Amino acid sequence: MQRIKTDILVIGAGSGGLSVAAGASQMGADVVLLEGHEMGGDCLNFGCVPSKALIASAKAAHGQAHAAVFGVANQSPQVDYAAAMRHVREVIDRIAPVDSQERFEGLGVRVIRDYGRFISKTQVQAGDHVITARRIVLATGSSPLVPPIPGLDKVPYLTNETLFDLREKPGHLLIIGAGPIGLEMAQAHVRLGCPVTVIEADRALAREDPEAAALILDQLRGEGVEIVEQTMAAQVRDNGGAIEVVSTEGRIFAGTHLLIAAGRKANTDRLNLEAAGVETTGSGIRTDTGLRTTNRRVYAIGDVAGGMQFTHVAGYHAGIVIRSALFGLPSKSTLVHIPRSIYTDPELAQVGLTEAEARDRHGDRVEIARFDYHHNDRAIAERRAEGFIKVMVARGRPIGATIVGHQAGEHVGLWSLALANNLKMSQIAAMVSPYPTYGEVNKRAAGAYFSPRLFENQTVKRVVRLVQRWLP
Repeated sequence: MQRIKTDILVIGAGSGGLSVAAGASQMGADVVLLEGHEMGGDCLNFGCVPSKALIASAKAAHGQAHAAVFGVANQSPQVDYAAAMRHVREVIDRIAPVDSQERFEGLGVRVIRDYGRFISKTQVQAGDHVITARRIVLATGSSPLVPPIPGLDKVPYLTNETLFDLREKPGHLLIIGAGPIGLEMAQAHVRLGCPVTVIEADRALAREDPEAAALILDQLRGEGVEIVEQTMAAQVRDNGGAIEVVSTEGRIFAGTHLLIAAGRKANTDRLNLEAAGVETTGSGIRTDTGLRTTNRRVYAIGDVAGGMQFTHVAGYHAGIVIRSALFGLPSKSTLVHIPRSIYTDPELAQVGLTEAEARDRHGDRVEIARFDYHHNDRAIAERRAEGFIKVMVARGRPIGATIVGHQAGEHVGLWSLALANNLKMSQIAAMVSPYPTYGEVNKRAAGAYFSPRLFENQTVKRVVRLVQRWLP
């Protein structure tokens, strides 16, 4: 048994773990990094990167079929599904060196390719290594949640961890779950020529602004995705080679492939957290606002911490832990400025409070500033005029923003900046955006907040008339 002592032990080489390891090592700490599976974690290998690569292939196919409005003849796309998946693999391979073992060893990190489990409050065993660390960072991420549907264990099914291994296009893709992953993959596959049925026990995109969600769902349905809401899967079965999902009402949905996209679960099973005195909740590891667990030497970041499950959240958490673990400085996490995006076409992005949440929390003090894409000249020129931005404002400051439309995920960052720095709407209105760009929707939303105050205010009009009389 080899014994190692280190300053920082990071368990998990996904986005958050890699950020902690790189930052801590480059700042002079002795760092050990454990990874029992793939360097880069879920995001690089099974999540963000491959899904966006497949979405890009699907957009290319969709563009060929809908070019006539630009004066270019529509073409029926000749989709090579295997080639599209090779494109996905090539994208992963191009990014992989940034997350590779070789790169991190070059940064001075000791990388051990094995899973780790606690054997005491300060010690972790990984294979034939026992590591004692001053601080331990748990960054083990999450895995697909597979619901206990009777019969599911008797049929082949896909998750995001196996979907991108396909090379033959599904004859009919069934998807259980109408959240972001389910709907992104539904649209991608229908654009690549696959019939798709999505089955959702609740409302599709239930946590999102209903008006924004409706625009997305209408678009997907218009493209041919069958979305069945308020329908619980009661049984899955094989019927002569076809996969059938039977609802509680007895409705039968038949397909060739089944994708489970019903949520995520924190990866804690291998860790033996009891030995470390680390408590869990129903969604992950219990942490305080500084991301410390119930063992003060141990931090949890990213998906395993049980909060918002996004790569950018893991990266944000990494910065908080580095400040605390390396410098002993107080540092707290907050969710107020954390955005989320759904990469359907059009996209849906949210930061801060939705309209319903804002009204529930602030009542009549909330004002809504809105600007529609169909007033944006760039959107009109590119035939992408569906969508809107809606900013929730209280006491002159934005408290939330909902954007649905082309490149919504690109635009929401401005409102994250505003919420992170407690900016006023007047400061947003003061910016200048180049014309014509989609980014103008942000400035125009701020302008919409001030328009009634300037153009419908009788006092302002009286002052202007008075000043005009006295001006030379």
